[in-house]
Amino acid sequence: MDNVQPVALVTGASSGFGLLTAVALARAGYRTVATMRNPDKCEALQEHAERSGVQELIDIMPLDVTDHEAIGQTVGSIVKTYGRIDVLVNNAGFAVGGYVEEVPMEQWRQQLETNVFGVIAATQAVLPHMRERRSGYIVNVSSVSGRSGFPGYAPYSTSKFAVEGFSESLRLEMKPFGVNVVLIEPGAYKTDIWQKGFASMCTSEASPYRHLLEKVLRYSKQAAATAPDAAEVADTIVRVVRSKRPKLRYPLGRGAKLSQASKALLPWRWYESIVLRLLNK
Repeated sequence: MDNVQPVALVTGASSGFGLLTAVALARAGYRTVATMRNPDKCEALQEHAERSGVQELIDIMPLDVTDHEAIGQTVGSIVKTYGRIDVLVNNAGFAVGGYVEEVPMEQWRQQLETNVFGVIAATQAVLPHMRERRSGYIVNVSSVSGRSGFPGYAPYSTSKFAVEGFSESLRLEMKPFGVNVVLIEPGAYKTDIWQKGFASMCTSEASPYRHLLEKVLRYSKQAAATAPDAAEVADTIVRVVRSKRPKLRYPLGRGAKLSQASKALLPWRWYESIVLRLLNK
């Protein structure tokens, strides 16, 4: 980084990881553009920024990542105003839950439109600026669900697996241009994404999956109730974008590294037995 103030763009900054990351980047000295689909929901971000004394470093802008034209306009406006974008944090997303047979196709499309195509569109918009300057960081907020598929979360897991593959390819494409691509892979943390996801995981009394879904929900809620503070994720993102040689993947949260290691090292039959046993506790 040169002596000019660096600029960061964060999507989905009204709550959760996005909110905390926007404030953490501002605390680290970044002019931070915090975007959200509905700017009327910016109160929590503003309050957090004021408590941290960084409200002057955060600009709040409306942005729906499913509106690809709007993404281009927003990125163009930021570059015109500040002359640069050093960091893009692709955080906007939500979780659809349910067993595959019972999730309507429209919900599958909505899941992929936001979690996958939104990430791709935002990335495409900033790449020319980063490539020309031969520097930049693209941080894609994935999930442990992008490495391991759990029953009842197939739509969400599908979207995050796609983000993982996209990021691997993009990292290799952009390395020659000095642009770093990084995956943040949180496990369960104290954010509202899973509460919203739980709400969508409903089924009828007659569903053949009802008792199975109840077990998944029970396990997921227990994990969420004991989850660590989400500030750990925001702090990691700041550390990543200040690193000259960041890794591709950063699994975060209780048991995240162990889970990935188990899947990689154990025979699949053993691994799936462990997962199903966990859900049947």
